[in-house]
Amino acid sequence: MDIVVAQKNHIKYAKLICDTIAESAKQRGTGIAKRTPEYIIGKIEKGNAVIALVGDTFAGFCYIETWGHGKYVAHSGLIVAPNFRGLGLARKIKQRIFEHSREKFPEAKVFGITTGLAVMKINYELGYKPVTFSELTDDPQFWKGCQTCKNYDVLTRTEQRMCLCTGMLYDPKKAMTSRKHPYNKKVLQRLKNIKQNLFLKKKKSS
Repeated sequence: MDIVVAQKNHIKYAKLICDTIAESAKQRGTGIAKRTPEYIIGKIEKGNAVIALVGDTFAGFCYIETWGHGKYVAHSGLIVAPNFRGLGLARKIKQRIFEHSREKFPEAKVFGITTGLAVMKINYELGYKPVTFSELTDDPQFWKGCQTCKNYDVLTRTEQRMCLCTGMLYDPKKAMTSRKHPYNKKVLQRLKNIKQNLFLKKKKSS
């Protein structure tokens, strides 16, 4: 298993990456911003992605996005191919993309929004903290990317203050001084359930 910074010779996997991301979201029944092969190719060409391969077989992927003139960095499109799930690969990919983004953008705050508890746990172990959306980038282009998510109406109803996703942030200036608290899956699960009950009920009644 190789997890490397994606190069131009990996462009051939772009469509497969997009299809795998879309199919995974469909199976989970969660909202997700759509990606195109052209978009993925752009990330690969700029050296802002990592890919996992077993020989020539695609196993996983994740890419970097920058916002607010480089003040913020986000990791998006984290995906593991079906045949390689349950092996801890997502954690390894996330670790590699985190290290790569810290090398390229050492001063940037690293953030993400996700509905997945597994991703929340990985983020937390890397030093992310759950935060309100107001602490994330205010770059309109980032939030514009949410328009293709099926839960976008929730974001607009709350005037971009919250959604079914949970915001998480790694601040390099605070990381060295902050005291890490134990990861609590029940707390994050409860938060996720509250959001789903609150926003989805409102959606059905409207």
